[in-house]
Amino acid sequence: MLKAMASSPTRGRLTVLTGPSGVGKGTLVAALLRRHPHLWLSVSATTREPRSGEVDGQHYFFLSREQFDVRLAEGGLLEWAEFAGNRYGTPRSAVEAHLAAGQPVLLEIELEGARQVRRSCPEGFQIFLKPPSFEELERRIRGRGTDTEEAILRRLERARVELAAEAEFDAHVVNGDLKQAQGELEALMGLDGDPLG
Repeated sequence: MLKAMASSPTRGRLTVLTGPSGVGKGTLVAALLRRHPHLWLSVSATTREPRSGEVDGQHYFFLSREQFDVRLAEGGLLEWAEFAGNRYGTPRSAVEAHLAAGQPVLLEIELEGARQVRRSCPEGFQIFLKPPSFEELERRIRGRGTDTEEAILRRLERARVELAAEAEFDAHVVNGDLKQAQGELEALMGLDGDPLG
């Protein structure tokens, strides 16, 4: 089903965006959604408890561990992973429904999730977002001011591993200048001809 939907360059295409923590995926995705409201950003399922202000179906699909396991066993997730004792995954049915309706779909996920999606949906277009340099990535991570030194070092070590995987992807975008990176993403996703905002 996904293969048929991937034939159009501007409608009903699955795009996977990944890159190391701190590279600016969230900022770029927010900018894309403002300019292209027809683009659907996949909503992940999770077994963690909702945080204050989070809405089920908007921020995440909040599932019990048992519900998550059932979806996983039935093939209902395109990808999944476990972080800090909680499971996260991309529900297959929602992605397929939006693609079938002709809507472009974007998955913003981690490297291992992108690899899983490549196996389950090889027709998806995979983009790797990278920093202009490792030093700039470290500056951004440290600039958040939210992590301990130990957590920063873990993020940086993980980033080194993730950056080594860029050759696995269909395209690469350097996020040095936000507007330039956004323009490159729009072109790669076939969105450059129809901005709506």
